[in-house]
Amino acid sequence: MTMLHGILKAPLHFFDVTPAGRILARFSKDVDEMDNSLPFLFGDGLYCLYEVLGTLVVISYTTPIFIAVIIPIAVLYYFIQRFYVATSRQLKRLESVSRSPIYSHFGETVTGAQVIRAFDEKDRFIKESEGKVDFNQVCYYPSIMANRWLAVRLEMVGNLIILFAALFAVLSKDQTAGNVGLSVSYALQITQTLNWLVRMTSDVETNIVAVERIKEYGETEQEAPWEIPNKKPNDTWPDNGMVEFRNYAVRYRKGLDLVLKNVDFAVKGGEKVGIVGRTGAGKSSLTLALFRIIEASEGKILIDDIDISQIGLHALRSKLTIIPQDAVLFSGTLRMNLDPFNTHNDNEVWASLDHAHLKTFVEGLPAGLNHEVSEGGENLSVGQRQLICLSRALLRKTKVLILDEATAAVDLETDDLIQKTIRTEFKNCTVLTIAHRLNTIMDSDRVIVLDKGRIVEFDSPPNLLQNRNSIFYSMCKDAGLA
Repeated sequence: MTMLHGILKAPLHFFDVTPAGRILARFSKDVDEMDNSLPFLFGDGLYCLYEVLGTLVVISYTTPIFIAVIIPIAVLYYFIQRFYVATSRQLKRLESVSRSPIYSHFGETVTGAQVIRAFDEKDRFIKESEGKVDFNQVCYYPSIMANRWLAVRLEMVGNLIILFAALFAVLSKDQTAGNVGLSVSYALQITQTLNWLVRMTSDVETNIVAVERIKEYGETEQEAPWEIPNKKPNDTWPDNGMVEFRNYAVRYRKGLDLVLKNVDFAVKGGEKVGIVGRTGAGKSSLTLALFRIIEASEGKILIDDIDISQIGLHALRSKLTIIPQDAVLFSGTLRMNLDPFNTHNDNEVWASLDHAHLKTFVEGLPAGLNHEVSEGGENLSVGQRQLICLSRALLRKTKVLILDEATAAVDLETDDLIQKTIRTEFKNCTVLTIAHRLNTIMDSDRVIVLDKGRIVEFDSPPNLLQNRNSIFYSMCKDAGLA
């Protein structure tokens, strides 16, 4: 649970640098080793330890001189074990690390199976998969070799115990036949038991790497607190929807360049602002910054004069609505996807579907609102998924709405209907629109033009179009709008 909690609360940059296969390996193989292998090894190790101690006591009691041999043999066993464990633990790490790419590659292959077949690249992907499995086996094979190395040396040291037990039993003049038989028979048994003891303790130390890897993910860097009770804004916040960036700068993770630099602007409550720019200008980074998916490096963002970095993530994100470029749907009923927390009645849900131009489609479904949506909404078209996200936004109807190229996947006619709905249903809300099609933001109150993470132009569309040297004018000209 600790690892799962750590992963679920990890910031975005953790997933940018961590392959899915590595996460999957820790939740599967490492958890299996911790839950199943380690308890068995601990149990067997304790059993062997007591058996060895009992055997040594019996031999030492029958032939007291044997105690002089136990200490050097124990030291020899210890050094063999230390030498083996240090190597085996590193080999185990190599084997665990080389297993993750197998899972990652398999997942990527399954996801892109249609594209792989379309380009007839099956052989290349099969070869890549076999190469990753081979490399994993290359890392696994030395571990088996080290295991055999340990077995040979433990057998040799174990035979020394038998030798000395038999030798002392024979050389001792006052020994009875029963004591000699007892000592030698116990010595014959100890070889195997002692081997198992060293092997069990070595395997415990080797497999403890799984616990180390799980602990590492349980202690990953976490997002900001979900709730901060003493800094929770009132339930009606934001009342106006005023958004202000003050000298704001942000980077995706430490060591990378800033993606937004000295961003400074204010959006009045109820204002409709378009955000445009070339690819990589930082448009989507503004959205991530508003939701605190990425945290500020400099400056701050205010919504209705409240610094969003000072409040809990739930208090912030529950008061903002986004319609993303890629629609997010979950397995379950259509109604659950529209109203996951069941806070609205059916009439309100149908009204939102009507405004999103989906009512006719849903009424035509045999199960209506109980229609089962497959994982990711695969049984719906891309446009329908986008309209469901619009309907969800209409139900929430927060004071701040962000459209992240929300109409990029729909046709022009549907795009016009969506824009009309947004103008009417969100007329009192602050709307920030990241534009894919420039015609969708031509009726905005103002337009922000970003370039290389900086605001280069910020004015109303007519004013920007009057300046033939403006970037916005050149973009509209390229799109055939000027």
